[in-house]
Amino acid sequence: MSVKPLREGGPAARIAVIAGDGIGKEVTPESVKAIRAAITSARRQIEFVEFDWGADKFLREGVSLPAGAVEMLASEFDAILFGALGDARVPSNQHAADILLGLRFKLDLFVNARPVELFHERLTPLRERSANDIRFMVFRENTEGLYVGVGGFFKKDTPDEIAVQEDVNSRKGVERIIRHAFDYARRNQLKRVCMSDKSNAMNFAHDLWQRVFKQVLQEYPEIESRHLYIDTLAMEVVRDPRQFDVIVTCNLFGDIISDLGAQLAGGLGLAPSGNIHPGRTSLFEPVHGSAPNIAGKGIANPLGSILTSGMMLDFLGWKSEGDALRSAVRSALQENFVTPDLGGDKGTVEVGDWIAKRVGNR
Repeated sequence: MSVKPLREGGPAARIAVIAGDGIGKEVTPESVKAIRAAITSARRQIEFVEFDWGADKFLREGVSLPAGAVEMLASEFDAILFGALGDARVPSNQHAADILLGLRFKLDLFVNARPVELFHERLTPLRERSANDIRFMVFRENTEGLYVGVGGFFKKDTPDEIAVQEDVNSRKGVERIIRHAFDYARRNQLKRVCMSDKSNAMNFAHDLWQRVFKQVLQEYPEIESRHLYIDTLAMEVVRDPRQFDVIVTCNLFGDIISDLGAQLAGGLGLAPSGNIHPGRTSLFEPVHGSAPNIAGKGIANPLGSILTSGMMLDFLGWKSEGDALRSAVRSALQENFVTPDLGGDKGTVEVGDWIAKRVGNR
């Protein structure tokens, strides 16, 4: 069902679009185009509202996330379709931190969902692996851990400098992401959940993860529960990815292991993600970043953004339309109708047009 009640006389869903910087401005319109094709054939209605938040606005007005933006997004929109942030004209990347991390924390988007799925065998660096061998979900705790910015410097810029970064883990935060992973596995009839930490070295913060995991898993007896230290998990994901269905871990480790998984499935250009709080306004973004080295050349790969849009449609309760986007991406890869980073010779708009036509003709 829809994450919010349908608006009487209005569209079934209202989406905030923040293209941001670099190739975000190029791939996001292709995602919107693909979504429109998917929902038109299904006779659904979406209203897209664009916001110009990014480096240009920050440099022009000194504004990153405008006052009242978070409250407006939370009350007026069902989801946020995000592009990418990062611009060399803002060396500190302050605008990116203000906007992306600001939305993650202020909207309490505690789930970072990163599906790892191989769409074509030629894309993986692993030998003799098929699409069925690489298919799992990584759930990264998204609002705590080492990314909360708690810490500081002592005697900065001296030979005796000390830098402290605190790892913040609450029972509430740990329990809700672990429970979300098990719920996802149960809902999708998946058999295995693996929790990863470094409790043998981080014997306070990750002892909490251990204790909560052992408590929660008792409520899901039909699911095989497993624990691996993060270094072992990294090795095992490369050695045999078939053994994983769902992985759940902390903010830092989830950031790393999901990028490793993305590389096994063809690279960051095919990596979608969702920053989610179930039942509330959530944010969906491709993982690839703003890629300033290719921005403006018309060769940016839109497939990661389109797959991200598929996740957003799933979140809205429109799984058949999300499946249509994923199926179109799979077909584009099979027919090699892709951008140069994936071995093709097509441009961003060409690929977007092809996907939209494929989805619209289903």
